[in-house]
Parts: sequence; structure tokens; C-alpha cells
Amino acid sequence: MSLSGRVALVTGASQGIGRACALKLAAQGATVAVVARTQEKLDELAKEISSAGGKAVAFTLDVSDEEQIKAVIKSAIGQLGKIDVLVNNAGVTRDQLVMRMKRADWDTVINTNLTSAYLCIQQVISSMLKQRWGRIINITSVFGQTGQAGQANYAASKAGLIGLTMAIAREVASRNITCNAVSPGFIETSMTAVLSDEFKQTAVKMIPLGRVGTPEDIANSVAFLASEEAGYITGHVLNVNGGMLMG
Repeated sequence: MSLSGRVALVTGASQGIGRACALKLAAQGATVAVVARTQEKLDELAKEISSAGGKAVAFTLDVSDEEQIKAVIKSAIGQLGKIDVLVNNAGVTRDQLVMRMKRADWDTVINTNLTSAYLCIQQVISSMLKQRWGRIINITSVFGQTGQAGQANYAASKAGLIGLTMAIAREVASRNITCNAVSPGFIETSMTAVLSDEFKQTAVKMIPLGRVGTPEDIANSVAFLASEEAGYITGHVLNVNGGMLMG
């Protein structure tokens, strides 16, 4: 599944799933634009990719800022010539029961997890349309499919990504551009590291494969959807959850 000659942009690339996706896409031959808020971590990632023989360019970006998105993607296309693959991975949580949830926490999660994906797609789509090839991959969540108490904002944002995925897939399919979503289950990241051991043990009992997932499990799925081999798959939600949700 070579991605040689392709250019990918990964949001939220400084850690966790985004970092793993950037490393995997680079290993498959893609030039990778890595974007996130923390320049130091991005520089370390770009250096790691370069040391392994790949090519990466780092851009500082807060995806909740529309003007930053426009400027950074314009700069990335100007520097790299195009964007073939977009991975919308950036995400945050602001957990609270809905009766206590502040409007600011709702807005932060929706803007970061969902609105940013729409804005990034909007900025790269012209490049993809011109070359009649593109891969858009949105990282959603099992909780966007099942809901989760205390995460009304997060679940809504991730469910919204699924709807966005299918709508975009229909809009651009005639130009050989696919749009799919990857839906992780319980993945070992900094976002889940803060959870109690008791919660983690309970979660593992719900997973038929008997283990939590790794960022690399998600990255492997993203690399497949970015490849030529996945050219007849669009509007699909790929569940990568160890069997936590089936059907």
C-alpha cells in the first residue's frame, strides 16, 4: 500500500493517534504535514520521520481558529504543492453531566472536534478536485455511535463527524475522492490515561478481544483508507474497537 508521491496533512499530530497516523503515512512513502498546537512536539515528530528516511513539515495550528486553518493549509499547499490525504484527528474532551455542562465547554468540543473538520475539508477540497484524487479520513469515536453519559458534547461532535463523512462522500465521489471515518474504541492515549484503573478494567471486560487498542491500530486503518487499495470504499465508518461495538 505505497503512498509514494502523496502528500498528507494530519491534524492533532503531536501525540497519540495523530502522531501514530503521521508516522505510518510517512513510512508508507507520503510526505506528511503535521499540525497541532505544540510546536516542540511537532518538531520532534518531524525529526523522527526524517531520521527514518521520510519527509515531514510541521505547522503550528489551533484548529478551533478558522483563520489559522485557512492560513496554515494555504501555506502547506504552497510549500508542498498539494494535499492528497487529509486526516481530521484533532479532538478534545470537556466531560460533564449535561445538566451541569457549561455552554463554553459545549462550544469548545464542537468547534475543535467537528467544525474544524468541516473547515479543513473546505480548504483542501479544491486541491483534490483539480487532481481528481483525494482521501479524507475523519477520526470519530465509538461514543459517537453509542453515546456516553457525561460526554454529550463529545458524543455529539463525533456523531456529527459521521454525518459529515457521508455527506462529503456523496458530494465528491464523482471526482475520485473518497471520504471515510475511522471509529476507535478504547485506545491507550493521553486522553484515556487519566481514567481510573477501575474504569479501565471495566472497559476491557466489554471488549471481546480482551485488550485496549493502540494508536498504531488506528493508524494502520487510516493508512489503508488512504491507499489506492481502498479506492472503492467511501462514506464508510470503519470500527476499530476490538469488538466493543458490532453491527
